[in-house]
Amino acid sequence: MGAAGGALLLLALAVPFINASPYVISIGTSAFIYIMLAMGLNIVVGYAGLLDLGYYAFFAVGAYTSGVLATNDMPLVFTIPFVIVACIGAGIIIGGPTLRLRSDYLAIVTLGFGEIIRLTANNLEITGGPSGISGIPTFSFFGWSYRDGLDLFGIHFNGNILLYYTAVLAGGGFTVLAVSRLGRGRLGRAWRAIKDDEDAAEAMGINTYLTKLAAYILGAIFGGLAGILMSAHQSAISPTSFIFLNSALLLMAVVLGGMGSTPGVIIGALVISLAPELLRDFASWRFLLFGLLLVLMMIFRPQGVWPSTAVLPFLRYRRGQRSPREGFRTHAPDNENVDRSEEQA
Repeated sequence: MGAAGGALLLLALAVPFINASPYVISIGTSAFIYIMLAMGLNIVVGYAGLLDLGYYAFFAVGAYTSGVLATNDMPLVFTIPFVIVACIGAGIIIGGPTLRLRSDYLAIVTLGFGEIIRLTANNLEITGGPSGISGIPTFSFFGWSYRDGLDLFGIHFNGNILLYYTAVLAGGGFTVLAVSRLGRGRLGRAWRAIKDDEDAAEAMGINTYLTKLAAYILGAIFGGLAGILMSAHQSAISPTSFIFLNSALLLMAVVLGGMGSTPGVIIGALVISLAPELLRDFASWRFLLFGLLLVLMMIFRPQGVWPSTAVLPFLRYRRGQRSPREGFRTHAPDNENVDRSEEQA
């Protein structure tokens, strides 16, 4: 699977050499930003089992924090530490008093948090109000900007392609690797224990409150970093970009792909982000077809495209390893009419 992931990453990096049209590069950049968002939500929903309906609020916190600082003459790359601090603060503010709640109650609170962030951005002067923030600069380093492009080996890479590569490496490389490692570590095992049975996990010595808060904060950080990429990609943000429908679609990507499954979440994010574009030829019918495909998927594959418990057929039996059945013989039921008490004695 590691080799397959590396091959897909190389294929994504080769896309501009295959088709470098602005349309392909634009939707590709958006898709990898969406993967980054979905992987962050997978920590909260897939690993820890916390139903979050307002995850786009952290996306908004990251986008607005970087947008406000970048439009005030701070290079976009230097806004990253401020975004991380802002997302940690937002995660503590919402997670601190509410993560003692469970299931539907937690979902309602997170939904309210998402709307509070959107309405706050809609009414503050520093965030531009309903008009939002425009003219957000792209990444720049010591006087050189993505907008200037880059020439390597006689090939010119414009700013859009450089931003695409940044999104691929950040969303498809760093985020996927980091979240996967977290899921396989000690903290990830604690998240899964809480997801399976919170009371049993607490009885085994896991501090469920702090563990869930860690999931919420880490998910918020990845959402905020994705917000930086989105603000650089669109160069403008507004409150209408962070409505509840977007949070619902993001949650749908995690559930559709398979909660807690890294390949599944990547597939779900690509389906949710690219399906409307692939169905664009159907004009006004595309959203109806998109919804119909999702309904059929939930009926016939409720566990997701690639669930976390999936095992590939060629991995069921590995050559050179001991079979779990080795050392055991087939048990034949004894004849009930034969007295074997003396033999047993």
